[in-house]
Amino acid sequence: MNGAESLVHTLIANGVSVCFANPGTSEMHFVGALDRLPGIRCSLVLFEGVAAGAADGYARLTGQPAATLLHCGPGLANALANLHNAHRAGVPLVNIVGDQATYHRPYAPPLAADTEGWARGVSSWTRVAQRSETVGADAAAAVQAARAARDVATLILPSDTSWNEGGVPAGRLEVPALPPVASQTVAACARVLRSGERAALMVGGAVLEREDGIRDAQRIAAATGAKLLAPTFNRRILRGAGRHAIPLLPYVVDRAVSVFAGIQHLILVDCDQPVGFFAYPGKPSLMQPDDATVHVLAKRNENSIDALAALAAELSAPAVPPQHGERPRFERGPLTSEGVAQTLAAVLPDQAIVIDESVSFGFALYPGTRNAAPHDWLQLCGGAIGEGMPLATGAALAAPGRRVIDLEGDGSALYDVQALWTQARERLDVTTLIFSNRKYAILEMELRNVGADPGRTALDLFDLKKPPVDWVALANGLGVEAARAASLEQLADLLIASNRRSGPFLIDVEVA
Repeated sequence: MNGAESLVHTLIANGVSVCFANPGTSEMHFVGALDRLPGIRCSLVLFEGVAAGAADGYARLTGQPAATLLHCGPGLANALANLHNAHRAGVPLVNIVGDQATYHRPYAPPLAADTEGWARGVSSWTRVAQRSETVGADAAAAVQAARAARDVATLILPSDTSWNEGGVPAGRLEVPALPPVASQTVAACARVLRSGERAALMVGGAVLEREDGIRDAQRIAAATGAKLLAPTFNRRILRGAGRHAIPLLPYVVDRAVSVFAGIQHLILVDCDQPVGFFAYPGKPSLMQPDDATVHVLAKRNENSIDALAALAAELSAPAVPPQHGERPRFERGPLTSEGVAQTLAAVLPDQAIVIDESVSFGFALYPGTRNAAPHDWLQLCGGAIGEGMPLATGAALAAPGRRVIDLEGDGSALYDVQALWTQARERLDVTTLIFSNRKYAILEMELRNVGADPGRTALDLFDLKKPPVDWVALANGLGVEAARAASLEQLADLLIASNRRSGPFLIDVEVA
């Protein structure tokens, strides 16, 4: 058995069943092993950024890591932006990077690079396999590290460690249970909430992915008067009719600061303290008041679900029934953010998965869909735009039978548009909405936020009209059927039709 075969056996034994791949010469023995040994579904992508983003989306829906297969340092470099997004989202991902043979690397062949150094910035665990005999153990450790830390684990595989004989498969390595939060910490947070001083409860991570976590957060807020909210960007939120709605902290600094105005205590559960996405002249970096005290009930990778339940019990917080809003209705007329939100809320299929990379157009979409059918809402967590289409690809492969609705700004969508080809190849049930304002509108907003005066040179750097992108033709060229919507009525008709079909579909939503 060679090292590559021991790698495949070990990945299967440790629960890895999907690999998003863009292989090259250094990975051919791994490719051959994947062909000979059934048990891992291989999905070809045309760009390494799609592989990383799809593995991220897959993990968000299943809680289990997928593998990527990347070609040497430059292939890893192509994937770094979406590996960064996965790292910041806190998802388990096994990132396998082929590399030069151990004896060949010292000669500095063209693809030689600081592969390990590049990987460290986006991985909580990084290792270079040294011998075929250790590849199996290395792979088991990688999967264990990814699952335990809910993070990217990168295994770099020199080609001779794949082709040499002597591979030894490793068995499954178990992951320890999340550490509990100390009872003293729970009691201290309860005292703060009983004090009568103004408090905010910010919940993220696993809390937003669990019905019981969301219910307990609502119980605590209702019983104590604490302001309940979630971070601006989250890996996954369960929401829709019959579920408690949790507002997001606004993206714009001035609005976020106003949300925390007068707050004396901020309690964090499975999330970091709120920091501005960027620095702006004369504006704060932290969103809470300078004199507010920050309390951490549960850190990332602590048992936040049990901690929140214990806090609700400590406060004797009664159950709170979810509020049921009005049944969503269709809107008519021009394609505004609010109108699109209302249309989505009216037609969203039950248990749909929504990917939100709508950027500047989408500020009304999250609040405007709170009464839609029950669904999952996935966001871009690391700020490196372009992950929406890959996320949708991985989520659809992870959850067959559920429609994925991908909300995309046109500028962001162009970063990893190759994902459409994989959606067509795999016949994935993804409906992509491209909000075509034909410019980087978010950058126009940021230009004003930093106090710069826009001139022709600046505005030209944000303009996508010269020439305009033909999204219908582009989608067709990648194997995806597409159509244009110039009104809310047309958008509703196309969404309803796409929900009834199988396979991918793209709608070019022509917004101002």
